Amino acid sequence: MAWFRAASSAARLTIKRNLVQSGTYVRRTRVTPLQDRCFHTTVFRSKAQSSTAPVPRPVPLSRLTDSFLDGTSSVYLEELQRAWEADPNSVDESWDNFFRNFVGQAATSPGISGQTIQESMRLLLLVRAYQVNGHMKAKLDPLALEEREIPDDLDLALYGFTEADLDREFFLGVWRMSGFLSENRPVQTLRAILTRLEQAYCGSIGYEYMHIADREQCNWLRDKIETPTPRQYNQQRRDVMLDRLIWSTQFENFLATKWTAAKRFGLEGGETLIPGMKEMFDRAADLGVESIVIGMSHRGRLNVLGNVVRKPLRQIFSEFSGGTKPVDEVGLYTGTGDVKYHLGTSYDRPTRGGNRIHLSLVANPSHLEAVDPVVVGKTRAKQYYSNDINRTKNLGVLIHGDGSFAGQGVVYETLHLSALPNYTTGGTIHIVVNNQVAFTTDPRSGRSSQYCTDVAKALNAPIFHVNGDDLEAVVHVCELAADWRQTFHSDVVVDIVCYRRFGHNEIDEPSFTQPQMYKVIRNHPSALEIYKNKLLESGQITQEDIDRMQNKVNNILNEEFINSKDYVPRRRDWLSAYWSGFKSPEQISRVRNTGVKPEILKNVGKAITTLPDSFKPHRAVKKIFEQRAHMIETEEGIDWAVGEALAFATLLVEGNHVRLSGQDVERGTFSHRHSVIHDQETGQQYCPLDHVLLNQNEEMFTVSNSSLSEFGVLGFELGYSMENPNSLVLWEAQFGDFANGAQVIFDQFLSSGEAKWLRQTGLVVLLPHGYDGQGPEHSSARLERFLQMSDDNPYVIPEMEPTLRKQIQECNWQIVNVTTPANYFHVLRRQIHREFRKPLIVMSPKNLLRHKECKSHLSEFDDVKGHPGFDKQGTRFKRLIKDQNNHSNLEEGIRRLVLCSGKVYYELDEERKKANGNDVAICRVEQLCPFPYDLIQRELKRYPNAEVVWCQEEPMNMGAYSYISPRLCTAMKALGRGTMEDVKYVGRAPSAASATGFYVVHVKEQTELVQKAMQSEPINYPY
Repeated sequence: MAWFRAASSAARLTIKRNLVQSGTYVRRTRVTPLQDRCFHTTVFRSKAQSSTAPVPRPVPLSRLTDSFLDGTSSVYLEELQRAWEADPNSVDESWDNFFRNFVGQAATSPGISGQTIQESMRLLLLVRAYQVNGHMKAKLDPLALEEREIPDDLDLALYGFTEADLDREFFLGVWRMSGFLSENRPVQTLRAILTRLEQAYCGSIGYEYMHIADREQCNWLRDKIETPTPRQYNQQRRDVMLDRLIWSTQFENFLATKWTAAKRFGLEGGETLIPGMKEMFDRAADLGVESIVIGMSHRGRLNVLGNVVRKPLRQIFSEFSGGTKPVDEVGLYTGTGDVKYHLGTSYDRPTRGGNRIHLSLVANPSHLEAVDPVVVGKTRAKQYYSNDINRTKNLGVLIHGDGSFAGQGVVYETLHLSALPNYTTGGTIHIVVNNQVAFTTDPRSGRSSQYCTDVAKALNAPIFHVNGDDLEAVVHVCELAADWRQTFHSDVVVDIVCYRRFGHNEIDEPSFTQPQMYKVIRNHPSALEIYKNKLLESGQITQEDIDRMQNKVNNILNEEFINSKDYVPRRRDWLSAYWSGFKSPEQISRVRNTGVKPEILKNVGKAITTLPDSFKPHRAVKKIFEQRAHMIETEEGIDWAVGEALAFATLLVEGNHVRLSGQDVERGTFSHRHSVIHDQETGQQYCPLDHVLLNQNEEMFTVSNSSLSEFGVLGFELGYSMENPNSLVLWEAQFGDFANGAQVIFDQFLSSGEAKWLRQTGLVVLLPHGYDGQGPEHSSARLERFLQMSDDNPYVIPEMEPTLRKQIQECNWQIVNVTTPANYFHVLRRQIHREFRKPLIVMSPKNLLRHKECKSHLSEFDDVKGHPGFDKQGTRFKRLIKDQNNHSNLEEGIRRLVLCSGKVYYELDEERKKANGNDVAICRVEQLCPFPYDLIQRELKRYPNAEVVWCQEEPMNMGAYSYISPRLCTAMKALGRGTMEDVKYVGRAPSAASATGFYVVHVKEQTELVQKAMQSEPINYPY
């Protein structure tokens, strides 16, 4: 069949031209331009050729376009036939098969004796036209408002046939294909052929799959689509579908009756989604799926929560009535809450086939598609923890709107991850609830493509468009989608074309902008009415049966409504099984040490610096690993990359999963990490951290370069981190300022997700930050934005007991700007060695990666008493690093205390040495948020006479100054050390751009600010 895949588009054009010239084709007035006219290369695998047989002359495709059935190609076909007659082995196997059958059938079927080979070719092109464009003729719009022009290539006249030919028998041939052309019925009437094609491709379902290059996948779909018997459901299945549709419909009706003025973003007009999803999940469970992660926006979310995921109806009704905050209870976790149509839940649901399946609906903000990568990441994590190597037990299902699926860039970012080795989940099922309008915007203003789902064609995903009023068609494509996903482990799209009976929300007036549509909708029957009438007409059910079902549903809804009035939320089931024992902010957690035994450090240090003898790395990389081995051996000069690798390795030894992803993270943007090394001769890859343990699971440590995406990949890693607390999940930006491409994830999920939805995450975000003359786009990670979203009170000093850390539990996240490899090691390990989880934002360094002073001794990593890192409580992350000049607890002679954060410390220290500024103390605030009041006050007491200065590289309106100054003032006021005017500022002046683009200007600014911090004169307020 390859030959007409290669030339079918050109063929349609030339057939039309030839038939018009011969007068047998009447041009229609309305023509839809054909799309995707492109050629596929065709390779014929010829059998051994005979020296006596005439060989047809090769004809290039460029000449075939002149005339496919007359002229060149006609001669070509005739020569092929003569060659076959002389020697069947001289032509391609498919042609041999065709001619053999054609001659055989002509001899036994007088009806086709006058048929030409060209007519067979035309019929095959007609079949293909229906497979490619049949969806354009399908009855998809339940409102029948869409006027779609039927493509020319579905018109019989284009192929030279008339009504007089309908009852003629034609020979189609026997091809190596599935579906329509696979049967042993090579001879059929034209009427039978057309009837089959119309049934398969032009009913309530429109199939798009011919863009898929894989022959096996296309054949599989043809077999499912072109099966001659129509969809048949027995009485029991239809009763179940009807019951599910009644639940879906009456749930919305009940809410509309009880809360007429409430926003609920109901599913009216798309109620078949619920039975479709339930049947899809039943089929998926029968095919081995054990867990489904669902993501969706607000439309229909309450219906899915109540009817699919089985959130208690009384709880939903209680939330509609305003709800009550849970009663006081030990360990209660309430947060700020969120509107009812954003919340998630989980449930173990029995299926029709007798299985049980775990469903979890992920909480989602109003940013419609923001949850997509989160769901995919959570699904991938479930596959890792359940050892789902084949990716068949855990499934992600995303429910989209038509406007957002076409318009939101994160949709493509998420689709783009689907086949990447470290991001694939074995296929996601996408369901589009296609209201045919987005809020108030018509499709013609909302997208440039024919369908809202066209973006999925980039992935070779099949797309099933279905009329949302046809319940059985919706169920069929939902089951087909589950079959596809479990068979081919790739994405699939179901586009349920429905409508929105009310406006964007129930108190909106849609007739302002869509008057004609809503005139039709007002008189349009519901999907339930349509299906009830269908069953009543067929005699398969009685009105009494229907009334009984509806009364049962109404009784349950009313009973749950009554119970909702007395509903009191109990302690929230806020954590999944893996999180058992982890503490909420209301439960106090003790601080744990993060030091590691010296022998473990030595052992893992050897593992991460040793390469196989036969491995041939780049000579520069080889030298780096030799230097690293020397660091471990001598215990001196540990740099940033080794400190990070030691943190990862020791966590692996303790049984934790470590995953690092982002753009270019394997080597590192600044060529410092080299976690994956490439053999210069064979190209083979080697990752030392994959060999820390004996027989280590290859995914236990995962480091992966990501696609060039921030929003999608950070969302993925966030979802991944939410599944299991015993994992260190990190995302690194190529440069810190690129993180603003993922601002929605920071704003809606990371900074506020725990407060809104009671879901913890320990995700680590590494944002390279620092002013070294690389210009405005590569200097700042926008530290000020993360600090501005922090929720610690700048005017209240929390209780700061040394062994407890209530402050950090109650804060929404942690923000650090670390200056030593050892402290970086401890802050990463601290993420795991605690009884709760918080996001960690790290302003990671650039030039400190190789700075001669930015080194640590191996003893700073261990847990040995008396070693440099060991303090009163043990070895752990230092929130503040005191001045390194061995000052006593009271230094009255120090005239200035400079507080800073990040790499500017090393420049300040160097300037202090030059200026011989022994009367200046420099302290590093390593943890900016939550603010270390206790340690700041310790330093203020140590230097009672010192002028207090905050020094930063960033402009005054950026960096940490706006966050630090009120908190530093609060700490000083409590000690009687002054007011806001006594907090002095040294740094760049306010600026619109984060940095200058001129290196000379950068050097001048940097020199001035470090010199000012060391100047002998007092610093004026504010600067």
